[in-house]
Amino acid sequence: MDEGCIVERIYELIRPATREFVFTDVHGLTWADVRTAPTFAEVWPVVQERMGVVRFLAAHNAPFDRGVLNGCCVAYGLPAARHRFVCTVRVAREVWNIRPTRLPDVCARLQISLRHHHAESDAEACARIVLAAAAAGWSPAGGADPS
Repeated sequence: MDEGCIVERIYELIRPATREFVFTDVHGLTWADVRTAPTFAEVWPVVQERMGVVRFLAAHNAPFDRGVLNGCCVAYGLPAARHRFVCTVRVAREVWNIRPTRLPDVCARLQISLRHHHAESDAEACARIVLAAAAAGWSPAGGADPS
């Protein structure tokens, strides 16, 4: 995001370290979808470079995403992410007092299109929540960040 708009989207499937999959019923991905994809170690440096200098990363339930990202960095011997995380669950509660705050609920309330559990759609939804909150007067310096 820059000046109130999304300026780039990065979507990449990542091949996990093992063929064992869980939660296929949630995200729809199988080994066949990722067997030829690059590893996290190949993707993360490219993503970091393309992010440039960002003020924060936004995620719905950010502590979970931060933990997964940092866990992947540790597993592949890469430096941990140094970015500050903003949790859009907390933003939705602070700015609009939305409850429940599941991503589909927040998106429905804010009229944001969502293909839930598709990584690119979830990420764009989080960006749009941050944009809507900023338009409502919220500032990332003002909280909503558990880290």
